[in-house]
Amino acid sequence: MPSPFPGMDPYLEGEMWQEFHSTLANAIRGQILAALPPSYTALLAKRYVLDQAATSSREKARVIYPDVHIAKIAESLPAYAAAPRSMPVSPMPAPAHPIRMVNPVIVTEKIPVLSIEIRDVARRRLVTLIEILSPANKRNGGAVDYWRRRRELLDRKVHLLELDLLRGGERIPLWGELPPAAYTIMLSRANDRPATEVWPVALAQPLPPTPVPLLLPDADLTLDLQGAVAACFDLVHYERLLDYTAAPPPPPLAADELAWVEATLQWAGIRPHPVSAT
Repeated sequence: MPSPFPGMDPYLEGEMWQEFHSTLANAIRGQILAALPPSYTALLAKRYVLDQAATSSREKARVIYPDVHIAKIAESLPAYAAAPRSMPVSPMPAPAHPIRMVNPVIVTEKIPVLSIEIRDVARRRLVTLIEILSPANKRNGGAVDYWRRRRELLDRKVHLLELDLLRGGERIPLWGELPPAAYTIMLSRANDRPATEVWPVALAQPLPPTPVPLLLPDADLTLDLQGAVAACFDLVHYERLLDYTAAPPPPPLAADELAWVEATLQWAGIRPHPVSAT
């Protein structure tokens, strides 16, 4: 059984995301290699992003707890604490052993991130970069680092195609108002800066065919992004690994989105547990 959803599967935005991210990058690269003219190639580029535990109200921070003793505070004062002022009392003795308390430590992880580089064979120059955003690109310092990297790319003669297939995290800032959408696809052509082509995609919509520009005068390729997602399910069978009876991973869905998710799962023969919407 493929994903029960016609577009992106919101249940991927959880513990399976990192695995899916790598599989999707390979699927996109394979599709592009099959369509590229002989003068180009498509390479996978791996880099590592430092990701800290999320601190937003929507996500739980991950912490490491050292070995601790539980300290219980006495519910009543010792007898001498209530004695008259005139009565001499002995000072409180120092504790024989220190009390060990919990000191939460935020974990910083190195997250591997794959992107697809289209290069011309003759000069090996970067022509088009396809970025698949990860949660680490959209929160805390990782978002700042990604925006900095993005500005550097936009200063070069490189086409930049960004696939934001995550509902959670910070959106890439753009001028202008976009309609509400779960996902966004953005294309910045090197010969058309500062304009950016944006495809807002609702939760219930299939992912649209996406142009992939090359060097002029070569024509754009067309990336079947929905087909790439379907190929990932055909290969790995994520539908066997995702718990569709549980609530979708955060961020919480709006009431209409949640109703659609539950109806879609029921139509596919899956009975999700009822979940309250935001």
